[in-house]
Amino acid sequence: MEKDWDPQETAEWLESLEEVRRQAGPERAEFLLRRLATSSRHLNTVATEDEPAYPGDLGMEERIAAYDRWNAAAMITRGSKLGLGGHMATYASAAWLYEVGFNHFFNGEHDQVYFQGHASPGIYARAFLEGRLSGEQLDLFRREPDGGLPSYPHPRAMPGFWQFPTVSMGIGPLNAVYQARFNRYLHNRGIKDTSASHVWAFLGDGEMDEPESTAALTLAAREGLDNLTFVINCNLQRLDGPVRGNTSVVRELESVFRGAGWNVVKALWGREWDGLLHSDELVARLAEVPDGQFQTFAASTGDYIRQKLFHGLDVPLSDEDLRRVVGGSRAGHEPRKVYAAYRKALEHRGGPTVILVQTVKGWTLGAGVEARNSNHQMKKLTLDEFRAMRDRLGLPVGDEALSGDLPPYLHPGPDSPEARYAIERRRALGGPIPSRTDSHQPLPTPARRPFERVEKGSAQPIATTMAFVRLVKDLMKEPETGRRWVPIVPDEARTFGMESLFPSAKIYSPLGQRYDAVDRDLLLSYTEAEDGQILLEGITEAGSMASFTAAASSYATHGEPMIPFYIFYSMFGWQRTGDQMWALADQLGRGFLIGATAGRTTMTGEGLQHADGHSQLLASANPACLAYDPAFAYEVSVIVGDGLRRMYGPAAENVFYYLTVYNEPMPQPAMPEGVEEGIVKGIYRYSEGGGQAHLLASGTAVHWAMEAQKLLAEEYGLGVDVWSVTSWSELRRDAMTATGLPYLQQALAGTDGPVIAVSDWMRAVPDQIAPWIERPWTSLGTDGFGLSGTRESVRRHFGVDPRSIADAVLKAVEGSGV
Repeated sequence: MEKDWDPQETAEWLESLEEVRRQAGPERAEFLLRRLATSSRHLNTVATEDEPAYPGDLGMEERIAAYDRWNAAAMITRGSKLGLGGHMATYASAAWLYEVGFNHFFNGEHDQVYFQGHASPGIYARAFLEGRLSGEQLDLFRREPDGGLPSYPHPRAMPGFWQFPTVSMGIGPLNAVYQARFNRYLHNRGIKDTSASHVWAFLGDGEMDEPESTAALTLAAREGLDNLTFVINCNLQRLDGPVRGNTSVVRELESVFRGAGWNVVKALWGREWDGLLHSDELVARLAEVPDGQFQTFAASTGDYIRQKLFHGLDVPLSDEDLRRVVGGSRAGHEPRKVYAAYRKALEHRGGPTVILVQTVKGWTLGAGVEARNSNHQMKKLTLDEFRAMRDRLGLPVGDEALSGDLPPYLHPGPDSPEARYAIERRRALGGPIPSRTDSHQPLPTPARRPFERVEKGSAQPIATTMAFVRLVKDLMKEPETGRRWVPIVPDEARTFGMESLFPSAKIYSPLGQRYDAVDRDLLLSYTEAEDGQILLEGITEAGSMASFTAAASSYATHGEPMIPFYIFYSMFGWQRTGDQMWALADQLGRGFLIGATAGRTTMTGEGLQHADGHSQLLASANPACLAYDPAFAYEVSVIVGDGLRRMYGPAAENVFYYLTVYNEPMPQPAMPEGVEEGIVKGIYRYSEGGGQAHLLASGTAVHWAMEAQKLLAEEYGLGVDVWSVTSWSELRRDAMTATGLPYLQQALAGTDGPVIAVSDWMRAVPDQIAPWIERPWTSLGTDGFGLSGTRESVRRHFGVDPRSIADAVLKAVEGSGV
């Protein structure tokens, strides 16, 4: 509980509010409280007279920032000759937000920094000054086929440099929240001391329109994540024009964050405003000026500003001074004010902080760029604009160097005071940022016993969903690796049969459990704990994916390999949060995504938006994803074992697994001998029946194929082989890259007769392998929308029930003349 520093004043305020309630009603009192909670004066949180002393050599840092501004603009302009483009205006507005962080705040040993994607040229420029990148590399910006630099932060493209992908917009802020939360999770579970770590997320005010940007604000406040700071660059512009043309985005964001329980620090006005802001009338006007108008002020004459903003006020400034102050004096362009805001944020305890910093988009790039609606699309500066920029920044470059076609890169030299200062500041703060270190240490191979329990089969029908849960429950008991499993569930643990984990693994909560659970007397009671292992995320697939990403990349971020599995309704994975799954691949994440209750027909009665018939196809498009559709419990066991080897063994790979499992209880056979290789590679013959035709099936469809095999033998005397296809997409990838005979063709070698493929997916899923089937091919599937109904009726509707499969086989055999 926060300490009351003035109980008498508190009592007086409460008495006043009580009088309002009596006289005007509770609605009026609540209105006043909401206004007080969500708004404040449109001023800097830290006044100039309260700013802490600046700890660095400000003149030196200004020269470093000038070099970085120039080189960021030069890199993009030089690339424009090839039509490559780039974004200059974002970094130009935010340069000091990063420079102050590089010089005084970002700790290279334990902080995580989410850089705004469109500002990446400036981050490359800083690395160039520090000697981490060469001019030749800068000239290969956006030329990745030539070994160049990616356009945005992409760890997969630069695995030793970038840590976090932040484009697509909205993913950065969401992932930052869950990264800060995962840091606390590691600490509270005793896996790593992360008490010194801090997460910084640099965002644009336009980016905050993405729903993911604000999706987890209340979680950050609820869990008291004072290890998290959002820095929102409020340059009042997005890609096409003002962020809020008719209102104020700063005031809107302040209300949103305060309402969500965040500490808000505002850094809006530069020092030159100090003599003007003593006027309460002017302060009130500034709060009411819409952003579209304020953007216009940044590109207007002093006379226009005097008439529109200062009318009726006595302002002892010339028109030129007004133009300079109102047009460009912003806190985000002054390192002292940025430093004061950062220091204020880090001093706050008990919850996260957002810093709202006001800047001018395109600052220092010239009148043709600054605060112009089109500046996000401006891909180059003219040499005249570079000359003006040189003069404005005081850079040592002569006219002769600007007489050619392209501006030069500027570097003061590796032994210059500027380079030494920049490198020393990073050395003092724990090393370079951004930087990614893969400090992977292989995990011990789990004992065989948990796998053997699953592989021996079960006469009692169980679903493959339950088989996976049972396997992982046993693996979580392993002495060496058990604590590294991170179960992630979006409020569906009971649906997936995971409630048995509640009392043993416990549900993570930084608050522990402050209440008596209603089911506390039951064996499987709902149990929360500060060191709980399960991340039960609530109804948020996006938040669950963000947690998964943090855990899946912990081997690099923290040097602590974790084994996350995120289990979800398969329909609400790839199609709902597929963008995050691509970002996961970019971030080189490792772990298991489990698409439970999979397939178009196994969800009895749920209907269209629950019935997944296409996630296997979506997953197949991601190069880092190994997608499997196992039919039996033993196949699940083999695939999980293979995943642990490939992702956490000595030769760890930057891949993740997607397993679709089903909620249909079926008898589980024991694993036949010699099928492990086929399970991993994608196909093996499960049941020989005569070989006159071949049924290739995956997932729950293997059971329909077995019934069709029996029906064909009994009614038609036709002998059919049934093959279990554990991965259509892995077979396709192997066939596309094989230098010899693809594994699919090796498996089918020596057989004849037509091939009929069937699955609980749309036909395009098995059709992936059709080009390598050199005989008559038929595919059956569940194309279309899902339906409510019994499994049997829906399967008849789609033509994948055993009778329909048998009819397709008969037709194929007749057509082939077998």
